[in-house]
Amino acid sequence: MIRSMTGFGRGQAPWQDGSVTVEIRSVNHRFLEIACRLPRQLSGLEDSIKKGIQQSCARGRIDMTVTVQAGRGRTGSVNLDQPLAKQYHQALRTLKKSLKLTGSIDLALLAGLRDVVSVSDQLTEDPKLAKIVQRLTTKALTDLEVMRTREGKALAEDMATRIQRIHRHKTLVAARTPVLAQESFNKMKVRVEKLLGSEVPDLPRLYQELAVYADRGDITEEIVRLDSHMIQFDQTLKRADTVGKTLDFLLQEIGREVNTIGSKANDAEIAGHVVQMKAELERIREQVQNVE
Repeated sequence: MIRSMTGFGRGQAPWQDGSVTVEIRSVNHRFLEIACRLPRQLSGLEDSIKKGIQQSCARGRIDMTVTVQAGRGRTGSVNLDQPLAKQYHQALRTLKKSLKLTGSIDLALLAGLRDVVSVSDQLTEDPKLAKIVQRLTTKALTDLEVMRTREGKALAEDMATRIQRIHRHKTLVAARTPVLAQESFNKMKVRVEKLLGSEVPDLPRLYQELAVYADRGDITEEIVRLDSHMIQFDQTLKRADTVGKTLDFLLQEIGREVNTIGSKANDAEIAGHVVQMKAELERIREQVQNVE
């Protein structure tokens, strides 16, 4: 069964007196694109995590985030940006002088300015943390795959239903095809006779040209190809590998045959069926964009 490119997976476990959380989100994308957000102390895991995601996902935009909330393992460091503080001080002095302001530029004012004083949290190195993150990543990927498979099943059911609707319209069009050529012949014959009256110089030649004209509107080949494409589309929906691009190609071919039927048939009843088929195709096209 096909899989959707949309999904979410999450894994969480306690660590020291805090917790570790791994979240993986995926949305549709033409190719496989992976973005990992890891604490600096865990940056060495990025390559192995990406390889694990590549083994599980073939297409989609994958965002993976690791969040560590720790207590005992957290150490804080206070950072002072002295060059920035001096720039702030000089700028404030210039402003005070130019605007002829009163008041002092004291420590409290400078310390409250943005990025002059900052506090960064650092994780204490713990070899167990990397193993926990790897285990949670595996769980999150499993959850992600379950959701993508479930969404894929819903997409497949919806598209299969719409393909059946197109098939029903195609059957009605095919039923009208045998009489289409004769009707086209008769209509044009009446028009020509009305224009020429009884003065038809070469009646056999006229009938020959009318027959050629009527044959140009024959849509038998298009109906056969349309039916073949829909069978392939339905079979592809049941495959378990990556089929999103294949479905998109088949959908283009189905659309091409439907358009040709509409332009060649030149019949009001068939035109109505073509409109309905195009409407279903547009809905399927939206769904196919999310298939892996």
